[in-house]
Amino acid sequence: MSADDIRDVKAVMFDFYGTVVDMQGSLTKAITPYLEKKGYTENPAGRVVTWWRRTHFENSMIDALLHRDHTPYKQIGFEAVDYTLERAGIEHTDDEVRALVQEITRLDPFPEVVEALRSMKDQGLKLYILSNGDPDMLAAGVPFSGTGDLWDRVMSVSEADSFKPHRDTYQTAVSLVGLGRQDVLFVANHAFDCIGAKAAGLRSAFIDRRKRPFGNSRYEADVTVSHMGELADLLARSAPATE
Repeated sequence: MSADDIRDVKAVMFDFYGTVVDMQGSLTKAITPYLEKKGYTENPAGRVVTWWRRTHFENSMIDALLHRDHTPYKQIGFEAVDYTLERAGIEHTDDEVRALVQEITRLDPFPEVVEALRSMKDQGLKLYILSNGDPDMLAAGVPFSGTGDLWDRVMSVSEADSFKPHRDTYQTAVSLVGLGRQDVLFVANHAFDCIGAKAAGLRSAFIDRRKRPFGNSRYEADVTVSHMGELADLLARSAPATE
């Protein structure tokens, strides 16, 4: 895999939660005082957040596989947090659960992200978000991340009525921005998202921040980088030469 594998892309489309913003770190910081107030000391806050995120992921995948009426991200989040707190033996109210879910609209970006996105923008690339989040959550969370002025369009999977990695989400997004599938490089910190995009005909870049194997040779990412800045540099090298 090299810069040649992403040559001539016209647009870069990003997953938001966990790719642009640090979901694990931000939610751990948010839930720590809540757990301390509850006197919960059995597991580190980060592990509780991992339970929360894993449950949310599993429930959204079930929703995508059923491919019936799309369940809002907030609703799945509520059920995931409620389940996680019950699993941990923490007494809680619905209002407390809703407040924790709302923290998803206040996530900090990874340190290199804003500079890397500006670099891509300066290269003349169109920048898009395709997120599992609900439109209202993205309307709050994207500006909070400090990247709000950099996007040409922010899209929720609600426009395709299915969570990623259902192929309809990627195909609908590409159609909405008026580009061909091979014109778009989809970027995610999660292998499943890169796999879904690649299977739908897009090119993909895997941000391997966690140093884990990609794990799928059939829909392998076109490029793998360790952080967003590395991807920006790679895109600059892959840009067609100008006279």
